[in-house]
Amino acid sequence: MFNRIRALIIKELLALLRDKKSRMVLIVPPLIQLFIFSFAATQEVKNQTLAVLNLDHGQPALNLEQDFTAARTFSGVIRLQRPEEIPAVINEQQAIAVLWIPQDFSRNLERGQAAPVSFILDGRKTNAAQIVQGYAVRIINNYRDKLAGKGQQSGINIVARNWFNPNLDFRWYTLPSLVCILTTVIGLIVTGLSVAREREMGTFEQLLVSPLHPLEILVGKALPALLVAMIEGALIVLIGVSLLQVPFNGSLPLLFASMGVFLLAIIGVGLFVSSLSMTQQQAVLGAFMFLVPATILSGFASPIENMPHWLQTISYANPLRYFMTIVRGIFLKDVPATVVWAQTWPMAIIACVTLSIATWLFKKRME
Repeated sequence: MFNRIRALIIKELLALLRDKKSRMVLIVPPLIQLFIFSFAATQEVKNQTLAVLNLDHGQPALNLEQDFTAARTFSGVIRLQRPEEIPAVINEQQAIAVLWIPQDFSRNLERGQAAPVSFILDGRKTNAAQIVQGYAVRIINNYRDKLAGKGQQSGINIVARNWFNPNLDFRWYTLPSLVCILTTVIGLIVTGLSVAREREMGTFEQLLVSPLHPLEILVGKALPALLVAMIEGALIVLIGVSLLQVPFNGSLPLLFASMGVFLLAIIGVGLFVSSLSMTQQQAVLGAFMFLVPATILSGFASPIENMPHWLQTISYANPLRYFMTIVRGIFLKDVPATVVWAQTWPMAIIACVTLSIATWLFKKRME
């Protein structure tokens, strides 16, 4: 059985490498998209969660807190009691920012002295953090104008700090996201074309009369796609770290282990599409029918919090959502294996479902 599967894997790899069009699809578009999206992609932000640590509780501090919590940008508020609670809120992405009002804020404000407040942002969400910081500055300016209207001198100012991405370099956000999206494209395209190409070239019947079992054919079609997508993913990571200077702070074994599970889920979708398609054009269209919604629901094009609740529920069935969180965490923050596992096991369940459905459909189509 292993010799038959190995022969089929070699056949699939040779078919990909010898076909000029396939080589172009695998190499040129991902590299072009990598550089274009790294410099050109932008996003919009709303419905974010704000954490508030108010150690003062004086009336000026409460007024400032109310100005922040009433802003339409923040649909949820987490109230903290101690500074020690801040790291967990940011690390676990419970809130995009923390407003920290010190205990001497009201007293300093009444004396006309400097009254700084801290605004800690999650730099992993670079674009969102930039916009939220701009909103925070606007709220502070409006608050200062209110005090001036009452004849009070104000020394209030905001001190913003961005964790994991101090300078809010947007490329640090885009590159990890592109690792997810481009490996998805490769996994879908390679598997989507595999069975359809056999049908179009008239060699599918030869597979049917070969000693290969249907399950062996599926394994032989899936493993080359897994190998090619893993290599493409490694290439994108290498380009991002070496040429685009995006930091990599986490574990490579954790990254590639989670990538393997993610790609199995994507390959199941690709085999499902390929089993339904009679031509390669149909396979490509079917692959992009999955790719576009999956990308939108992953949190890359816009934050998942922006979406209606029913779409947020649907996004839990999207493996790209979980892998996006893993890759960003591994790149910009050395997330532990427990955090990676918490995002990997849902992808493993999705992989079991997609591969099972693809196997069932493939056997049915062969009957």
